[in-house]
Amino acid sequence: MTSVARLRLGTSSFSEKSWVGPFYPEGTKPADYLAHYATVFDTVEVDSTYYAIPSRATVEGWARKTPAHFTFALKFPRSIVHGGTAEKPDPARVLHWDAVGADTERFVGLMELLGPRRGTLLLQFPYFNQQAFREPAPFLERLDAFLARLPRGPRYAVELRNKAWIGPAALELLARRSVALALSDLVYMPHPLELWRRHGPALLTADHVYGRLIGDRKAIDALTDTFDRVVVDQSPRLAQWVELLRELSARNLDTFVYVNNHYAGHGPGTVRELAARLAAES
Repeated sequence: MTSVARLRLGTSSFSEKSWVGPFYPEGTKPADYLAHYATVFDTVEVDSTYYAIPSRATVEGWARKTPAHFTFALKFPRSIVHGGTAEKPDPARVLHWDAVGADTERFVGLMELLGPRRGTLLLQFPYFNQQAFREPAPFLERLDAFLARLPRGPRYAVELRNKAWIGPAALELLARRSVALALSDLVYMPHPLELWRRHGPALLTADHVYGRLIGDRKAIDALTDTFDRVVVDQSPRLAQWVELLRELSARNLDTFVYVNNHYAGHGPGTVRELAARLAAES
């Protein structure tokens, strides 16, 4: 799909009904979305696991509908990274093993059913205000203890949404635990290319790269209530991604990049645009 070695592109989720027509053939049923998706892209980031731990049957179905070379990235459940299902995170529970250990072991264990299709497991943290954590040190201490207890085997990534927290302390911790820092293009965060220019190779804390094009949810929702077409021109930011991915390709690391519908309005369209830009630069 691209000319950058070891780079794989996909979308965040495959279950969007408004993709029927522009991406899925007309008449495609939800039960058939994934099988068709896997004929176009070879990796996907599963969003639904953030909201609930899936059933065994669901995970087995994902494996059955995709070829062995397909890769699933999956979000840790909200109960773990958010400390519950309330609107605000519960700092008394976030990453405390006594509170979230059972869900963690259950989730990671279920993902083993994917076999070779299991990819990175993502800890997507919310923005933490000072009522949750007054400074990064207590959070990082808790994160370190949590990562130390994670089952060995899967690749893991951490997404931090407090821009001031992305610095030497966090990067050194993640590198020590061989956990990737998610390079996330999010409205209030610095572009990953900016982080690369600031931190250089220290930004690469694991044996793989995990990128996310998330965008501005409120801005996209104000423009459209469906995700069947691109509604925002993200050319300048995509050009930055091309530059970054070219830089990272020299590191010869497995690189996975996922595009959210809220980035430009239609995830598959943005994946194709990014792939075309990368191919044109070769």
